[in-house]
Amino acid sequence: MTCVALAAAAQAWAQQARPPQEVYTCIDKHGRRITSDRPIADCVDREQRVLDHTGTERRRIGPSLTEHERAAQEVQRRKQAEESARIAEERRRERALTARYPDEATHQAERNAALDQVEEVVVVAHKRVQSLKAERRRLDVELEFYRGDVTKAPVLLQRQIADNEQALADQQRFLATQELEKRRIHQRFDAELAQLRQLWAAQRASSTQWGQLPAPQK
Repeated sequence: MTCVALAAAAQAWAQQARPPQEVYTCIDKHGRRITSDRPIADCVDREQRVLDHTGTERRRIGPSLTEHERAAQEVQRRKQAEESARIAEERRRERALTARYPDEATHQAERNAALDQVEEVVVVAHKRVQSLKAERRRLDVELEFYRGDVTKAPVLLQRQIADNEQALADQQRFLATQELEKRRIHQRFDAELAQLRQLWAAQRASSTQWGQLPAPQK
């Protein structure tokens, strides 16, 4: 046998004698412990431990899943990811809320500012209503000449009365929407205040807890 052949044979023998880099082990459904140098087919439905040549556990591989089980697992994973994202977004909004309103006075000031904006347009609308009512009184004076019967009044007077009634109705609807807007503003700020009071209390509790911690020793 040549030297080259002897070297090849020795290398093949060494590879065969060398212990496997990884050993798979599990207990099958019959309670038997099985070991192998590759994933064990009889244990695809259960967890397998992967050991190195010293017997130290490197990792574990889970049971193989059916297509239905993988789909269900993926749905659950997406739900968990969505829930984590929702919680993270909620925490971000809470931090933004407490940064915007560090105390109740700041929150109340912004509530008042929002209500003042609505009240400004309400005042203008009320002035418009008074103007329309004054105009209607003037038109009614003209209408008295026709015994108060709009059908007997000239077309121009009829149109003016109709326009006045329409404009007054529009202003009344506008004022009603502004009252709803005021109610919405109060509901929004009331809900925020309830949440803020909880957040402020949590912040105070956290600050007190940190304040009670012993100072680090030098």
